[in-house]
This record gives sequence, C-alpha cells and structure tokens, in this order.
Amino acid sequence: MLARAHRITRGADYRSVVRRGRRCVAAHVMSYTTVSADAGPSRFGFIVSKQVGSAVTRNTVRRRLKAISAGLVDEIRPGSQVVIRALPAAAEAPYDILAGELTRCLTGERR
Repeated sequence: MLARAHRITRGADYRSVVRRGRRCVAAHVMSYTTVSADAGPSRFGFIVSKQVGSAVTRNTVRRRLKAISAGLVDEIRPGSQVVIRALPAAAEAPYDILAGELTRCLTGERR
C-alpha cells in the first residue's frame, strides 16, 4: 500500500504531470513522469477509466497498480511525480505483465 506521502491527490497535480510529463506507452499502461527540483518523496497517481471495465474490474486494476508502485518507490528518483493511466487491455493482463511494463517505464530499462 502506498503511504499518503507517496500519493498525488489534487486534480491540478494530475493535470500538471499529464501535460508536462515524459510519456511511456506500453501495451496495458501509459505513464507520465515529471521530476521536481526538490528531493521530496516520489508521488504516484492512478487513472482507471470506465473503458477498463466495471467498478470491480477498475478497482482490481487500481489495487494491482498501487501494489506495483509501492515496490518501485525506492527505485525511482526522489521528487518524481508519476501518473499511471490504465488502458482497457489492463483488465485482462496478469500481475507480472503489468509489473514488467511499469518497471520498464519507471526505471528506464530498455528491452
């Protein structure tokens, strides 16, 4: 679970990261990342629209993305702000595939 200090909660912060952030697109998720000058905690936000599925499906996908992000908090640069958008294909994606895609996008690994 992500601690409150590691969550983006304001709409203005979401918009800022999505508009100005570096985008990484994978088969099941899209991430936007910005790095601020201060070395505060890295923060994450999640966007899971109704295109992903029913409320149960969306919440399952969101919980998976939060769990993956909690494991990556120490691996990304302090001061990073990340918004992760789940694509409709994320509803059927296994956990390990989502984890691999997010790790690649957030840590800069190349295939």
